Amino acid sequence: MLSIFRRFTNSRIGVIVTFGVLGVIALAFAAGDVTGLRSGDGSVLSGSVARVGDANVTPNDLRSLATNEIEGYRQRQPGFDARQYVAAGGLNAALDRLVSGLALQQFGQGNGVVVSKRSVDGQIASLPGLRGPTGQFDQAVYEQVLAQRRLTDAQVRGDIAREIAAQRLIAPQQGAGFVPRQVALPYASLLLERRAGEIVSVPNSAVPAGPAPTDAEVQRFYAANRARYTVPERRVVRYALMTPTQVAAQAVPSDAEVQRAFAADQAKYAPSQRRTVAQVIVADRAGADALVAAVRGGRSIADAARAAGLEASTQTGVDKAAYAGTAGQPVADAVFAAAQGSVVGPIRGTLGYVVARVERVEQVAARTLAQARPEIVAALTKQKTADALNRTRDAAEDQLGNNATFDEVVADRKLSPVTSRPLLANGTDPDRPAEAPVPALLPIVQTAYSMEEGDDPQIVATGPDGGFALVALGSVVQAAPRPLAQIRDRVAADFAADRTRTAARRVAAQLVARAGGAASLGQAAAGVGVRLPAVRAVNASRSELAANPRGAEPALALMFAMAPGTAKLLEAPDRSGWQVVKLRAIQPGNAAANAGLIAAVRADLGRAVGAEYAEQFARAARAAVGARVDQAAVARVRQDLTGQGRGD
Repeated sequence: MLSIFRRFTNSRIGVIVTFGVLGVIALAFAAGDVTGLRSGDGSVLSGSVARVGDANVTPNDLRSLATNEIEGYRQRQPGFDARQYVAAGGLNAALDRLVSGLALQQFGQGNGVVVSKRSVDGQIASLPGLRGPTGQFDQAVYEQVLAQRRLTDAQVRGDIAREIAAQRLIAPQQGAGFVPRQVALPYASLLLERRAGEIVSVPNSAVPAGPAPTDAEVQRFYAANRARYTVPERRVVRYALMTPTQVAAQAVPSDAEVQRAFAADQAKYAPSQRRTVAQVIVADRAGADALVAAVRGGRSIADAARAAGLEASTQTGVDKAAYAGTAGQPVADAVFAAAQGSVVGPIRGTLGYVVARVERVEQVAARTLAQARPEIVAALTKQKTADALNRTRDAAEDQLGNNATFDEVVADRKLSPVTSRPLLANGTDPDRPAEAPVPALLPIVQTAYSMEEGDDPQIVATGPDGGFALVALGSVVQAAPRPLAQIRDRVAADFAADRTRTAARRVAAQLVARAGGAASLGQAAAGVGVRLPAVRAVNASRSELAANPRGAEPALALMFAMAPGTAKLLEAPDRSGWQVVKLRAIQPGNAAANAGLIAAVRADLGRAVGAEYAEQFARAARAAVGARVDQAAVARVRQDLTGQGRGD
């Protein structure tokens, strides 16, 4: 229910980027040079931005986390940059998380909270990016990632241990969310409050457009709004693809290989028997005996299971080996020895006592080599393709490990290099907005955006078929505004629209001044000198606004933040003009008799209270271990991150 209140804050400030917690694991594997991160001017940041107990938060720690978060937001919002991140409070939030994490870790250590090596191992093994061809954790892949990111195993383990310790300390606080009824009642009553008022629109089109802008006006507007015409940073990507098609000639199985595969898997192609089996698993022997008696008495196994509060399952066309893998070998032996229609059991299985009924027996004839050949050829081709791709990839990785260049690897592996146009992080070309990005190239582009100029080429998987790409960063095209000569018509149109918008705002401001006190919006609109749409009367409760699946209308949300008799100005959501809102009356709500609403508000408040307890606990831990922040050092990181310290 607290979300209802939050929906009334749909102002432009309310849509500024909010920065949530990024896990330390994501930081460890997505950040670039964590151990020797360099600032924008090439120097290594040194010193300390905070002291937490007996540990330091270095400028590199803070800048590394901030850089990683900026890259993450940039992938979802091309053009997002460090200045936007800092302006939205991202740097301060990142520092707060680093300090709180260290404080919680040290507080936990001092109070016996220990993170075992097994817990850390489990977290590392669960990371999807560290799985090998079998789908399981691969130590070689892990070591490769560490080498690529210039991290050590100890660093990663330390970060993960700190995260686990913090979660163990915070979790109990988050669950402490009891809220008394009397505390929830005022909030529930607010949801029933009703407000009556008026809204009138002042569209930009209601005011005269004015004369065509002069060259001087266009130039001044362009200079004052360079950010509006700035193309975000782009990157030229060099890559070379290796696909299954390129190794198809190496993947054709010979007749001898097909014959060997057929001979090695004779059991698969020999005569076999498949059965359809309905079964129930019962926890105790007495219950299983009763179920068998019911089935042998004429009831279906499904009906007998339902009567006992259980559910029957059916395995259709299963062979003995597969059935034994789920039910156990003794059960499989008995089921496959019984005749069709027989009831088997109870037999002790893997999960309990099994009662089964053989619904159908199917004899599968043997297959000859000619009959099995298409299946064998397909399997061998798939395996040989994967082997050929792996050999090429291994050879390329060996060359990269020996400091080979992109061009050298391409030449030796006989790959076809491609150089892209300057692309944004989402794969689009701002010079060709009509062209959609190629989804298959997105991981290649994202890899290039994780690299710095001069970094070694990287190998990136491009799909589930085993294909990969060799990727190098060609060049970085820094963010810059388009030349005025290229976009003069656009700038002139923007200037005219901005001038009209300003004139419309002046009209709306007159309305606000005239509508104070007892005057209605209709009376105020009659004297502003322009023709406006009809005034709209509104009367709504907070809960009615919240029921809108698209969120509260901004003008109505504003009305619930005003005093009676006042008028306020609001820009239209689509920037097509302005809206003037006047609140005429407030009718208080009373939820004392609405038990359901109070219960819902208590639950929602409880979740917020738990989060508040967790935040206060973290602050208490910081106070207990001692945490001090050097604001001057933070300012230097901020300047370096945004380029303000380099004369930008």
